[in-house]
Amino acid sequence: MIAPDLTPPLAPKPASARTPILSVERLTVESHDGTTRRAIVDGLSFDLGEGEILGLVGESGSGKTMACRALMRLLTSPNLSISADAIRTGGRDISKLGEADFAKVRGREMGMIFQNPSSHLDPVMRIGEQIAETVRIAKGASRREAKAEAVEILRQVGIPDPVARAEAYAHEFSGGMRQRAMIAVALASDPKILIADEPTTALDVTVQAQVLRLLKDLRDKRGMSLIFITHDLGVVAQLCDQIAVLYAGRLCEKGPVRQVLRHPRHRYTAGLIACQPGGDAGLRRLRTIDGQPPSPFAMPPGCRFHPRCSHATERCRSEQPRLVPFDPGEVAACFHPVGDPSGLGVPA
Repeated sequence: MIAPDLTPPLAPKPASARTPILSVERLTVESHDGTTRRAIVDGLSFDLGEGEILGLVGESGSGKTMACRALMRLLTSPNLSISADAIRTGGRDISKLGEADFAKVRGREMGMIFQNPSSHLDPVMRIGEQIAETVRIAKGASRREAKAEAVEILRQVGIPDPVARAEAYAHEFSGGMRQRAMIAVALASDPKILIADEPTTALDVTVQAQVLRLLKDLRDKRGMSLIFITHDLGVVAQLCDQIAVLYAGRLCEKGPVRQVLRHPRHRYTAGLIACQPGGDAGLRRLRTIDGQPPSPFAMPPGCRFHPRCSHATERCRSEQPRLVPFDPGEVAACFHPVGDPSGLGVPA
């Protein structure tokens, strides 16, 4: 196994990334059984810059996918509800839109690619037809125009012989080609924001690198902004401009990738980085964070990470930390941040 490189690329973040294209304010997803309501995503706030790639990271069950599906209103369970103070994009608050109006946002302004393309590509519909259908709905194109554009999009995502491949079915594609086809479907409506939910998890290392390179190239050529959901900090270091760390549905830390990975402030972020295999990974046991993430139905009071944190105090067990600024552009919610010279913690 090749140890991941956590050294972020040296290229500076483009200036355009400072302009928010998406602003999320206190997004909450609650599970309710008729008598009890529990927050699975709890007051999540972040900005996504124009042309920026934001890495959304955390252990399984941290709320990454739930939050992004909530942004797209793709939560199908009747026991889940979405609320937010505001979700702004395209000059308006889309959290206040009705379903009919929001349907014009989904796909056209925000698109999503999923971890398992086999579950989201129609097995009885040709790949080219699936892309062309999206083009017709989003752009009002004729069948001939939509078919031609479908072939061009397949070419853009690196599908070889796109004219012939447009006539194929999903089962005739390899895993990497299916993921490229899934990306092509999402691109067919020209979204300004693309959410990628662990799109390389099931792929081998070589194909994974190709898909990541493709996403970065598409960002550069189309000027899109991306939210990239992953648990792989090596991928975040090489692909993303900003990183947001979630734990048990709450935002722990957010900031520029280079800054956060080199100087994490939250104890959970530091733990995740320490768990990454290094160059001597074959010579020692991998580090782990003690304990397990809490169940959504039994969240601890105060800081949700305190049962697993060796620096936790009574304040951590009783009081919820708020996000406070540290280095420029970096915020973290920790009473006893890494690198606190006083050892006294963040003041109230």
